[in-house]
Amino acid sequence: MSSTNRYPALPSRMSLIAFKTRLKGAQKGHSLLKKKADALSLRYRAVMGDLRNAKLEMADQIKDSYFTITQAQFIAGDISLAVQESLKIPTYTMKLRVENIAGVQIPSFRPPEDAVEEEAEQVAGHGAAQGETKAKTASVAGLGKGGEQIKEAYTAFRDTLSLMVRIASLQTSWVTLDIAQKVTNRRVNALEKVVIPRVENTLNYITSELDEQEREEFFRLKMVQKKKKVIAAAQQAERNRIKANAEAVKEAEKVSRNALKRETAGAVDDAELVV
Repeated sequence: MSSTNRYPALPSRMSLIAFKTRLKGAQKGHSLLKKKADALSLRYRAVMGDLRNAKLEMADQIKDSYFTITQAQFIAGDISLAVQESLKIPTYTMKLRVENIAGVQIPSFRPPEDAVEEEAEQVAGHGAAQGETKAKTASVAGLGKGGEQIKEAYTAFRDTLSLMVRIASLQTSWVTLDIAQKVTNRRVNALEKVVIPRVENTLNYITSELDEQEREEFFRLKMVQKKKKVIAAAQQAERNRIKANAEAVKEAEKVSRNALKRETAGAVDDAELVV
């Protein structure tokens, strides 16, 4: 196995346990990152659709807003000085809200809660009296009509500003999600294509080396047992030889003693005959 496709490790039981734990952690991390990538992809597509619709809506919104300001200037004259004098305090405020999408912080701009409620009430009242207002606007001419047109321009540009803020928030969320999705996909691919295969190759290498060591140890034990048997057989043969020699010596001594006894007995008989 090539050493470039695995991590450097000593073939031991401790290394095997460590890399098994590492493999389990890598597989769990890959599963979590895969789920995170799916969640980010789902939110990314939703934000991209909302952003596309908002940008398409922006063209008509800006056209209508500038048409209302043109009407106001046509009826009420130059209103730039009046607008500049009225800008003492900010008329539109926003709050920064951070959403957590699968561990990714997504910033977005939202108007305050009271402004949202006020705007909702204004939109509801504007929708209820829209027909009546248009009829009055069409029928009224002269100085009295300028205030109504200025209010309409104010409402139109405020809606345009809200839509621009919404587009900016969606664009920021889209860019953030795009970067997070790319980073997550790179990590998923790194775990899937590099880390997990290398850990698996390392485990296979350690397992094969340990199996080879076990086979060598088994062969060594068999050879040791064989040598022990040979030595034991040689020692037993030596003991048998020594025992046989000892028995032969004893037999010889016994024979010699018997012969000596017979000679002694013969000598005694001869002595008796002489007497």
